[in-house]
Amino acid sequence: MHTNRSFARRLFLVINFIVLASISFLCLMPIIHILAISFSSGAAASAGKVTLWPVEFTTAAYDNVFGKPEYLRAFWVSIQRVFLGTAVSMLLTIITAYPLSKDSRQFRLRTFYAWFFVFTILFSGGLIPTYLTVKNLGMLDTIWALVLPGAVAVFNVILLLNFYRNLPKELEESSRIDGASHFTTLWKIYVPLSLPALATTGLFTMVGHWNSWFDGMIYMNHPENYPLQTFLQTVIIKMDFRFIKPENAELMVKLSDRTSRAAQIFVAAFPILIVYPFLQRFFIKGIVMGSVKE
Repeated sequence: MHTNRSFARRLFLVINFIVLASISFLCLMPIIHILAISFSSGAAASAGKVTLWPVEFTTAAYDNVFGKPEYLRAFWVSIQRVFLGTAVSMLLTIITAYPLSKDSRQFRLRTFYAWFFVFTILFSGGLIPTYLTVKNLGMLDTIWALVLPGAVAVFNVILLLNFYRNLPKELEESSRIDGASHFTTLWKIYVPLSLPALATTGLFTMVGHWNSWFDGMIYMNHPENYPLQTFLQTVIIKMDFRFIKPENAELMVKLSDRTSRAAQIFVAAFPILIVYPFLQRFFIKGIVMGSVKE
């Protein structure tokens, strides 16, 4: 009987490994395909010869990408947006989740404000009122138009307040006995203990800012203010060779719209591919909101 269970266990592990490896490969195939196209010649990419390995290897597409002032400018706008937007959003999320994590005896209007935030998830103000608000505040064509309208992510607030509610109450009581204020309790006790939850919500915020393209299109009147994803959306629709100098005829021969787009898409995805593995270990801890170590 023990031998049968052991064989069944090994068989399960083998099948589980094969299934998970197949799923992982299917998830990686599009990225590998884009990378292969970006390093292939324009003729091979246009002929559909590229699958998962470059054909007629060349770096012409990347030479074109990093020689585009518009692309580099859009990349810099996205970097500013991610750092500034994540910092502002995390600050507002922390100071909003803390009071909402208290019970009604400590914060009498807690239930009212909690439902007020939940209401914004179910019903939004709409695109036109939001645009008019941004315009009347003078934020069009500024980085603040990309940061402030979605600075308070209610979903992240709910995740964080649930984490706070599951922290031992004795921690706050002891800090209050020692004379600590709510501000000190928040930044000296709650924030250090909630790093897994903050890493999770911070990753959500970073990815959201990096991938967002529609708000850049409606809030930016000039293409030089586009974030990277908005710029890529225009590139996918229309190929642009304006920044290739006439003397670089060899580069134009090696390029095609497919290779240039593939290179720009991969460069845009690369920062998130680099950051995510470092925050993945916090991800599992952050999902289980409320685990208390003895």
